[in-house]
Amino acid sequence: MKPIAQTPETEAMAQRVVWFETSAKALADPIRFAAYAFAQATHEDMKLLRRYLSDDDLREALDRAPPGVIDPRSWAYWNSRLGRYPAPPMPSRGFR
Repeated sequence: MKPIAQTPETEAMAQRVVWFETSAKALADPIRFAAYAFAQATHEDMKLLRRYLSDDDLREALDRAPPGVIDPRSWAYWNSRLGRYPAPPMPSRGFR
C-alpha cells in the first residue's frame, strides 16, 4: 500500500481518528491507520483519505487489518462498499 502524505489535513484527521498517538506515528502505518479510519472516521474524513488511497488500497487494508480494530458493523459496511459481499471473516486474534 502506498503511504499517506503528511499534510495539515491528514495530520488533523489522524489526531481525531487515532487520538492516542502522534499523527506522524499513525500515518506511518497506512494499513493500521486505514483500519482505525474504517471504524472511527467521519464521512468527510473518508473523503479525504480516499484522495490518497484507491479502492485497491482500501481492500488491502481490510485484508491486512489488525484484529480488534474494526467493529463488525464497519467491517460489513466497508467490505460491501468495496464490492465484497458477503464480507469475509473479520480478523481474529489467535493463540500462539
